[in-house]
Amino acid sequence: MKARLQLAYVGMHPDRRAELERLHGSPEAVLDAIRKGRIEVPDRARRAGLVPAAERLEQLARAGIAISFREELPRHLAELPDAPDLLFVRGAVPSARGVAVVGSRRATSYGMSLARRYGVALAHAGWPVVSGLARGVDGAAHRGVLDAHGCGIAVLGCGPDVWYPREHEELGRALVANNGAVVTEYPPGTPPNGWRFPPRNRIISGLSGVVVVVEAAKTGGALITARRALAQGREVFAVPGDVDRSTSEGCNRVIRDGAVPVFDAEDLIEAVSLVLGPPRTPAPLDNVPADGEPVDDLVGRTIDELAVERPVSEVLARVARLEALGIVRREGGRVVKGR
Repeated sequence: MKARLQLAYVGMHPDRRAELERLHGSPEAVLDAIRKGRIEVPDRARRAGLVPAAERLEQLARAGIAISFREELPRHLAELPDAPDLLFVRGAVPSARGVAVVGSRRATSYGMSLARRYGVALAHAGWPVVSGLARGVDGAAHRGVLDAHGCGIAVLGCGPDVWYPREHEELGRALVANNGAVVTEYPPGTPPNGWRFPPRNRIISGLSGVVVVVEAAKTGGALITARRALAQGREVFAVPGDVDRSTSEGCNRVIRDGAVPVFDAEDLIEAVSLVLGPPRTPAPLDNVPADGEPVDDLVGRTIDELAVERPVSEVLARVARLEALGIVRREGGRVVKGR
């Protein structure tokens, strides 16, 4: 464990670290080769690997940062062939599979609004929402989670003490304060170098059972995440858009290649339910009496009609919970009694 932590502080690309471990046989052997100069790394990185693990653990404890080694990560992430060897964690990573909401940093106002509504609806349904704390779609989805007091996970492409972008520090800290987490495989002090972001996308998809692409150009991080998700056997959903809009080109392409198109928040919740099962509602189902909750205000009405009176996310969460109990079901777009 000590050598694994020290090796993490060398700050290598995850692919290079994995390849070196295959060649040398163990983290201890790689670290020893770095110390002896048989593996070339920058002097600063070599010196970082020389700091004793006990000293690193003290530094992390003072900063409020925990370590989760691969064996301690949720199984759906830990069992992937390219899983990170360890994560630096602020907060607590939930054991349940999440839903990743990703997209362009240069999202339109429509994309931002939709991402926020998705974050609200998913959080109300009880699923952890995973994204990258970036500008645009990521930040909007995180804000939606906070609006709904849900659980959000931000995966960084820098150290856990380096907030990028700087204006999202408050957003990241709020996720942690609301029983979420901020995680990264890079050690404290690691700057947000561009090459670090593509590898982190495998962690975003790895923590998730479903990846939703809201808006994306034909290149960029969102499509890298979608490709990683497909390689990991995750479901990929995407929001279709105008064929001549650059921020929709990536979504339209992944739909062409097999991603499932999704539309409003209600449609997303239904689609996710088919993959992850019934919503993990915030209120435990066994605390809700099957015959004691009045449903007359729901029966015979559509979700859109009900959403006039209260937020659509609340409507979806309540209907989904009652559906899971068998009290109601949806038929022809309307809520009807299930029994």
